[in-house]
Amino acid sequence: MAALLAAAADPAYPADIALVLSNKPDAAGLATAAAAGVATATVASRGRDRAGFEAAMQAVLEAHGIEIVALAGFMRVLTPGFVAAWEGRMINIHPSLLPCFPGLDTHARALEAGVRLHGCTVHLVTPGVDEGPILAQAAVPVRPDDTEARLGARVLAEEHRLYPAALAWLAAGRVRLEGGRAIVDAPAATGSLVNPLATASGAG
Repeated sequence: MAALLAAAADPAYPADIALVLSNKPDAAGLATAAAAGVATATVASRGRDRAGFEAAMQAVLEAHGIEIVALAGFMRVLTPGFVAAWEGRMINIHPSLLPCFPGLDTHARALEAGVRLHGCTVHLVTPGVDEGPILAQAAVPVRPDDTEARLGARVLAEEHRLYPAALAWLAAGRVRLEGGRAIVDAPAATGSLVNPLATASGAG
């Protein structure tokens, strides 16, 4: 969230962060947003059924004229009805290269699986958890001496770069859906990333 606030501070950025909403009144992001002059709101989930909670969220979002929802650290599964109301206008970032490792504990699972590349994914939100059309991904090499914390820190650095870029594409109208896939009007990637990386002598 802080990375999105920082990106949106640039007048050239195509989106304004108009509201930061949380279901937890003590969420650190609320104080960060308030310090940046961004409106905040809390909609408590405890003591409400899912329908009541989401109806209250929807009312707050509408009252603030929200056009796009960017989830950041929001750890509740949303109902198909709420997701449908924001179809194509709600995005999420996940700390793995989806479709690998949906859900929780992604860094530990990546290390256990012995993958050579790990990373993060920005995707449109659909009713299935971590299943929506992919907008963008960033990868980092997995090192032989990695711990969950070290690997997670490198992935987080990429999240902070990737999420603002993907939100900018969506806000600028550069994303469209075709056959269940997200097509992004952005420069095409070239080259390749291979891991293990070549050694200094060129072998690898």
